[in-house]
Amino acid sequence: MAEPSAVFVVKTTANQERSVASMMAIVARKEHLDIRAILAPDELKGYVLVESTSPGIVEQAIQTVPHARAVIKGQSSIAEIAHFLTPKPTVTGITEGAIIEITSGPFKGERARVKRVDEGHEEITVELFDAVVPIPITIRGDTVRVLRKEEES
Repeated sequence: MAEPSAVFVVKTTANQERSVASMMAIVARKEHLDIRAILAPDELKGYVLVESTSPGIVEQAIQTVPHARAVIKGQSSIAEIAHFLTPKPTVTGITEGAIIEITSGPFKGERARVKRVDEGHEEITVELFDAVVPIPITIRGDTVRVLRKEEES
């Protein structure tokens, strides 16, 4: 039976979390270290989460990795970091009536009012402000930026 693993936290230089994670993965593969998973969540600045059987293995993996500072004493369980593993819907925080700016695609730079939010498909239906005829268009929620949250009157 496989050894039980725990989650260890590696302190990194700010904004270098992803590069540290990829370098650790390369080192772990090359040296055949028992590192089972590496996670660099966007919400956790300056830290990388590593699943392994012992902190010594993680220490060994970060020795040659630039921007990896140290392994924090102690360990976590998968249950404690589970909220980092579940994806958040891209339409969270977008409400009907909000004013948004489209950040990519053929309507990039256009401003619009949100008419409907479809959380299941992570899409929103909007009406462009500068259109001659107000035609509703449906776009992905991750291609917009909320300018003003405002309820329809």
